[in-house]
Amino acid sequence: MTVKLTPYITLEGRVKEAIQFYKEAIGAEIISLMTYGEMPDMPSTFTDELKNLVAHAKLKVGDTELMLSDTPNQSGTMGDGKRVTICITTHNVEHARTIFEALRQGGQVNMPFQEEPFSPGFGDVTDRFGVTFQVYTELQPEV
Repeated sequence: MTVKLTPYITLEGRVKEAIQFYKEAIGAEIISLMTYGEMPDMPSTFTDELKNLVAHAKLKVGDTELMLSDTPNQSGTMGDGKRVTICITTHNVEHARTIFEALRQGGQVNMPFQEEPFSPGFGDVTDRFGVTFQVYTELQPEV
């Protein structure tokens, strides 16, 4: 049996903005997107603002998927802002550097992109949405 891990990011009302940013920064493509207002059996207590927020989105990034949502708590207000760290792996140092530089725009560099003993190009950055990415270059084994 194959197990696939998919990172899931929850944000407080900024998923649509994040999706646009990830499309530009890392080439993400929208697979699906549903707002709270489009959900069947949506509670009548949801405000118009909440109805426009993203209940679930799935993006394709390279050969992987990324899921996101704006998560309200049971009272209909925004949740606690949970985040997830994501490792983005490439096989080309310059490509990894380009991704790192794109993600750092408006964010914070936690560890500069540089050669490390375990990678020819690695860096750690928290983007402007508070999501931390490790950008890792993995060399392909020689055949």
